[in-house]
Amino acid sequence: MIGKILNKTTTSISAAAFILGGSVLVSRVLGLLRDRILAGMFGAGTELDVYFSAFRIPDLIYSIIIGGAISSAFIPVFISHFTKNEKEAWKVAGSFFYIAAIGLFGITSIVFFAMPLIVPLVVPGFDTENQAITITMSRIMLLSPLFLGLSAVFSGILHSFKKFFVYSLAPIFYNIGIIIGAVYFTPKFGVEGLAWGVALGAFLHMAVQAPVSFRSGFHLVSIKDIYHPAINRILKLMAPRAVGLAAYQVNLWVITAIASTLAAGSLTVFTLANNIHYLPIGIVGLSFATALFPNLSHSISEGRYKEYIGELSRTLRSVLFLVMPMSILFFVLRAHIVRVVLGTGQFSWEDTRLTAAALGAFSIGIFAYALSPIISKAFYAKENTITPVIASTIGMVTNVFLSVLLIFVVFPRDGILRMLARLFKIENLPDVAVIGLPVAFSISGIVSMLLLFWFFFKEDERNKMLVSDMLRGFVRVSVASLAAGVVGWSTLQIFAYFLGPIDTFILIFTQAGFATLMAFAIYFIIGYTLHFEEFRVIISMIRAKLNKEGIEEQAPLERVESHAVEEEI
Repeated sequence: MIGKILNKTTTSISAAAFILGGSVLVSRVLGLLRDRILAGMFGAGTELDVYFSAFRIPDLIYSIIIGGAISSAFIPVFISHFTKNEKEAWKVAGSFFYIAAIGLFGITSIVFFAMPLIVPLVVPGFDTENQAITITMSRIMLLSPLFLGLSAVFSGILHSFKKFFVYSLAPIFYNIGIIIGAVYFTPKFGVEGLAWGVALGAFLHMAVQAPVSFRSGFHLVSIKDIYHPAINRILKLMAPRAVGLAAYQVNLWVITAIASTLAAGSLTVFTLANNIHYLPIGIVGLSFATALFPNLSHSISEGRYKEYIGELSRTLRSVLFLVMPMSILFFVLRAHIVRVVLGTGQFSWEDTRLTAAALGAFSIGIFAYALSPIISKAFYAKENTITPVIASTIGMVTNVFLSVLLIFVVFPRDGILRMLARLFKIENLPDVAVIGLPVAFSISGIVSMLLLFWFFFKEDERNKMLVSDMLRGFVRVSVASLAAGVVGWSTLQIFAYFLGPIDTFILIFTQAGFATLMAFAIYFIIGYTLHFEEFRVIISMIRAKLNKEGIEEQAPLERVESHAVEEEI
């Protein structure tokens, strides 16, 4: 029975998005539980600054070597070969697996010995002792890109076959591994136990996907077939994407370096708030983007451009309809969210206020970061990996520029810091400076998204109507979201008026939950009453899921097609 479930193929975007969204929700909840455990154990202080800094180098290696190859290069090439010659496609997969393993092992080995030279560049503000701990933890975490790199090949195979259920389990097991590290390894090994938890999580990420990948047909190739000619095409496609991801990691590197020069705990505040704000992005934006990509690739490869535009338009408008009110509510409920998620143990009220302020800044760009991966997939489906890289790189340059400007030019002015401190009720003035980092991050995300839509608008005459529809949808959804936000804020005030001080977990959770229900009730009433197209699309997706459409037994890859009804654009 378990094997049957794991091998099921999900053929409609709505069904796949629900599966992925559900799994991302579970994964993100585990991630928030992980952060709650870490915050309770260490608070917003130096220990977690070191832990989050140690991620930078392993993440950079993974992103450059393998991260960009799967979504933008391996999947389209694998699908293209599979539709023509199944045996040859498995040779491509086996060859890519070997090359990824060799490349990752070689680079991680070099970086292991070069770590004492690299870490001071990542965290120049750390003292010698904390830099030494960062070096040790980074070395342990180098196991992570090795396991995740091999796991990414399995992810690409499962993604190509639309086996989203087992594919969606991987990040859940990854977070379980980190939680095990925090709960069981840390008492024995200190803060370094967190690094071993990351390594365990990466191994579990790979282990859960490997069996179904082999059952699907994957096998290791012989030594003489270790390099397949299709690898050239994959490398060509992944190069621009690797540059874009490298730019993103360099951007995080700069943020880490800047945060290391600020008050202790600044990097922790930034990272914890960043993790929370990615909850709607992952559940909605990334889930829909992942589910959409195989369908877009098939539509382009078979010359069905009208279907390509239809599915892309429907997905973009659905995501916008769902994430825009979330962006508003995350700002309105920022303090409640942080206190409920992280408010335990060593995580103080001052930590809560500072993290809530950062979350409020992050919430400005939630909708942009949710839409960007979807429009990027539209380019990848055409094997155009350069355009999204250009947009993301410009966005990252903008982020670095704004971060430096805000932290070192604008915020050092005493009047600015005092104004922000009063606004967010933060007592320690130097702590406030960290808010500049999420502000820059959100603005750069909006810039990158706008560039993607502009490039898509200019790329093809047939794309212009989609962009026009998005603009109209953005206006009506924004107005409805602001109305929902006002209702949510008003509910908070009414709740506090009748119950007095809200200072316990139960009261905070209840107040936030009731405000959220009222806000979304108004939002959906507006969508229904004014006949929003996006509301109709979401309802149709839910009905399709309730009717159990889109799930069937394993089917040959060339027969897997979308069951979604095409819409005139």
